[in-house]
Amino acid sequence: MEKSAKIYVAGHSGMLGKAIVRMLRERGHDNLVLRTSSELDLRRQADVEAFFERERPQVVILAAARVGGIWANMNNPAPFFYDNMMIQLNVVHAACTFGTQRLLFVSSSCSYPRMCLQPMKEEAILTGPPEPTNEYYAIAKIGGMKMIEAYHRQHGVQFFSVIFPNLFGPGDNFDPRDSHVIAALIRRFHEAAAEKLPQVEIWGTGRARREFLYVDDAADACLFFIDRLSGGEAVNAGAGMDISIGELARLIGEIAGYGGRLAFDPTKPDGMPQKLLDVSVMQKLGWAPRVSLDEGLRRTYEWYAQGTDGPRGKKA
Repeated sequence: MEKSAKIYVAGHSGMLGKAIVRMLRERGHDNLVLRTSSELDLRRQADVEAFFERERPQVVILAAARVGGIWANMNNPAPFFYDNMMIQLNVVHAACTFGTQRLLFVSSSCSYPRMCLQPMKEEAILTGPPEPTNEYYAIAKIGGMKMIEAYHRQHGVQFFSVIFPNLFGPGDNFDPRDSHVIAALIRRFHEAAAEKLPQVEIWGTGRARREFLYVDDAADACLFFIDRLSGGEAVNAGAGMDISIGELARLIGEIAGYGGRLAFDPTKPDGMPQKLLDVSVMQKLGWAPRVSLDEGLRRTYEWYAQGTDGPRGKKA
């Protein structure tokens, strides 16, 4: 991207969006267009089209989305479907209508079928039903990727998708009901260590396997691929390795200094048995993550434990 390009980062106040904006500025991109959700509701078509007609961004990074863990997905299927579909429909259509040159759509490994062959290759999308605990989010993300494909096919626009595994890092959502697994475990172990609780309850059997990518690496991948994809593609960008939830919990417990018992609850859902991206296309294109899982977890825990108003006490 040219340094003078006008870049709209949709979702700039989220964990990934913040990292993208920081990285853009560090690399000399100052012509950024940013709007909070209160300033621009991306679910409202007329507002989105008026914004694009006025601003006419040359580059769009579509990181805005409703996201959450298993509990949030299971209990809020309607907004997970509606919000994500409306955001994608409005932004992609307006970007095409008003001359955006390049658009990167942030997608998720949740889009792959529940029983997908591992590691999951890009062509496996739509070869089977998604995981039931997040199927409405998954279908919305699949819809976004197919919309990107359709607009490229019909209009020749340089729009494309990057599929990430579970992202984590500073700025994550640590709410116990809405958070993803790493943020939820960090909060739980931090509080358990502070209160010297005898055990920490963990949803599921602990056998499900997940792949994780540190948020700075995800931001770097977005800026790498925005200049290297031609249009219509959906490319995996991940760590290339996974870990069981049980192993992850023990690792976070050690980082938090927790010495009690881990109590797995098999009555709660595991979600997909395994989610590991095939990263062979990513590697051929020349991108690789830099931050290991262990280092990323330590950075995230230190950020969380410090808190925005000083060190967190017993109640995070």
